[in-house]
Amino acid sequence: MANFVGQVVVLVWLGLIGGGAGQGKAREAPWRIHTLFSVECQNYFDWQTVGLMHSFKKARQPGPITRLLSCTDQEKRNYRGMDLAPTLEVPSMSKHPKTGDWYTLSLSFVSCKYWLQQALFSSVNLYPAINKPAGVVHWLKHSKDAQNVDWVVILDADMIMRGPIIPWELGAEKGRPVAAYYGYLIGCDNLLAQLHTKHPELCDKVGGLLAMHIDDLRALAPMWLSKTEEVREDRAHWATNLTGDIYGKGWISEMYGYSFGAAEVGLRHKINENLMIYPGYIPREGVEPILMHYGLPFRVGNWSFSKLDNHEDGIVYDCGRLFPEPPYPREVKAMEADPNKRRALYLNLECINTLNEGLLLQHAANGCPKPKWSKYLSFLKSKTFSELTRPKFPTPDSLQTMEDKVQEQVFDEPGKPHPKIHTVFSTECTPYFDWQTVGLVHSFHLSGQPGNITRLLSCTDEDLKHYKGRDLAPTHYVPSMSRHPLTGDWYPAINKPAAVLHWLNHANVDAEFIVILDADMIMRGPITPWEFKAARGRPVSTPYDYLIGCENELAKLHTRNPEACDKVGGVIIMHIDDLRKFALLWLHKTEEVRADTAHYGKNITGDIYESGWISEMYGYSFGAAELKLRHQINGDILIYPGYVPDSGVKYRVFHYGLEFKVGNWSFDKANWRNADVVNKCWGKFPDPPDPSTLDHSNEDALQRDLLSIECAKTLNEALRLHHERRKCPDPSSLSTSNQDTASEATMSRKFGKIDTSHIIRSNTVSTNLSQESSVPAVTNQTFSSFRFWIVCLWAFAILGFFAIMYVMLSGRRGQKKRGKIHKPKRRFSNSGFMDTNGHDRHLRNAEIS
Repeated sequence: MANFVGQVVVLVWLGLIGGGAGQGKAREAPWRIHTLFSVECQNYFDWQTVGLMHSFKKARQPGPITRLLSCTDQEKRNYRGMDLAPTLEVPSMSKHPKTGDWYTLSLSFVSCKYWLQQALFSSVNLYPAINKPAGVVHWLKHSKDAQNVDWVVILDADMIMRGPIIPWELGAEKGRPVAAYYGYLIGCDNLLAQLHTKHPELCDKVGGLLAMHIDDLRALAPMWLSKTEEVREDRAHWATNLTGDIYGKGWISEMYGYSFGAAEVGLRHKINENLMIYPGYIPREGVEPILMHYGLPFRVGNWSFSKLDNHEDGIVYDCGRLFPEPPYPREVKAMEADPNKRRALYLNLECINTLNEGLLLQHAANGCPKPKWSKYLSFLKSKTFSELTRPKFPTPDSLQTMEDKVQEQVFDEPGKPHPKIHTVFSTECTPYFDWQTVGLVHSFHLSGQPGNITRLLSCTDEDLKHYKGRDLAPTHYVPSMSRHPLTGDWYPAINKPAAVLHWLNHANVDAEFIVILDADMIMRGPITPWEFKAARGRPVSTPYDYLIGCENELAKLHTRNPEACDKVGGVIIMHIDDLRKFALLWLHKTEEVRADTAHYGKNITGDIYESGWISEMYGYSFGAAELKLRHQINGDILIYPGYVPDSGVKYRVFHYGLEFKVGNWSFDKANWRNADVVNKCWGKFPDPPDPSTLDHSNEDALQRDLLSIECAKTLNEALRLHHERRKCPDPSSLSTSNQDTASEATMSRKFGKIDTSHIIRSNTVSTNLSQESSVPAVTNQTFSSFRFWIVCLWAFAILGFFAIMYVMLSGRRGQKKRGKIHKPKRRFSNSGFMDTNGHDRHLRNAEIS
């Protein structure tokens, strides 16, 4: 175990030291990112370059950006835009090195119309798009930057960034790039894919935005280029019904080259149709696109823009000239009443205004004279426009991938199979957790919860030798970490993340979703991902509002993403893929917070004991924040008995972590810490009041008390059934000796003896919400009063004993004085006092106790 924890620390430490500073202090990246885009030596690409570069800076994208510039020698001699962006020159593939075919034609000498006609309607093999994969291959081979990067973002020149594109925040993993959806690539579903890849089932319809690990790009890039050539040469299958290309001229061969190349090397994409939007399209409600792709014409009222109308435009080098100014935001507000359509129009304005702002700044950099004042220039320089175009960040809905949508559709469609679920909970080898286990497992079977349940049982080898509760639940045994193997710190709560990690690494888990509960819970109904909308990348949990460390310096100290810290816990529904990535961080962050004794203060953690007892809860929240796992927080799943329920809510779980009362009756789990009600026949808790005795005048109090009674009755019913399974004798047919013992126990309470066969109490603890009755025990006042009377009875018995001895001795002396000589009877000790009291056994019991 020590070796295991050592590996945990080393692994996480290695993850933390990955270098790479962000483009500005606002967004610092723990891994190195490089952004690429491909262009040619044309005015058409120059104004696109100006727009993309300007938006790159406004978005505060971490890491450097490189323009892959493909030019012929002749084009380069006349080219004016070398200083528009950090550039890597790439040999043009105008003439294919193997076939001699011409793939590009210098547009400096060809009109836009002629170029399009030749590309689309003639046999001239004009195909500039092949320079994109060729440029990436060249960059990987010849750029030093390619040797010092972890993640690569690949964009097109005709894009405007609205916010930073952080691959791992978007869900990208090594082997699982993130990409935008290109649904028109129908060749992935037909004969075309079967002809051009050995793995047609892996063909993803993607493009535009690509975010992938550098190792994946190294494997993909040569295949991307090769497959582009292959599809481009397959003229027999350029038809629209096979490719989706409306011109039927192989114009989108590069896109298929990418998809088929990725399929060949086994890359499956996380496909996201929310991150990128075409101006003119209406964004989904709740979605914040972070990239605009102006590949299609768009309009606002009578104003319109099309990039193809500006194919030969030298606007970058024409001082003072901008694209035609669009309407102002206030005009849009007046022309469109529908809020969603109006939002789409605002995006159109943002796109063209960002382009014009970039051109304005580029003109100044070119040494152009200051332009004359105009209302539009004033707007572009205004605080209003600056606010409208400040960096945007993806919302949870923006991060939803098509896999997530498919899951939700499957969940909602009747007759479709639901994903497998497995429920787990963590315990230790103690009577305290045994009776909780009995209650939870009993309620699990009553609740209708799908799938199986597993108890994660953390025990030392010595504890396990004497443990009697092996049969209480399906169990996965885990080495105990209550005493930390490296630090020696005693912290049993760390067993929860350690147990989950051990289970994932040692059990054959075939479920798609995992539900994690605490032992001190009673299930009232099923907890399913399809009902509560859990998905990969979007776990569901319940609110733990007392975790105030998510909002202060504690989060800033323990996670790179404090803004992603969710105050959650209790019930967790998480996809197995997320849990596998997350479990190690959960354990590590628990260790980290536990070791940070300088920040145990109540004002920082919310822990009233200031003992670091809730470190595991913060370990969960900070670990999830590291991975940007944002939770759907649902307050309708769990309720604490004793709390007033919201009207109409069907809570699925009781969490009896706090003391709760109904009239003079109360229950506090901490008072039963040492009680073995599981292994002693018919052990149970005090029965709660009958519901018929409750006051019905206050509906809130009535519903609160009914839930409290339900919780207690479920626990007792679970214990009763457990005792029946253990074949405990029928309590109504106990032997006479047992009845005598019971009656003696009743009498013995007067002398301080308590029979724990039926009602057992322990001397533990007062609680608070942040501790949930889990802190070290303190003396129970009720039991203290019993102990006081026991001491008094002992003192009374001792005084009585001395009084009797005094009388006896005094009698002997009196007899000697009177000269009476007779042998005292041996039964003397049983005469006199014992006859008058009649409670010999009970006094003797009291003295012995």
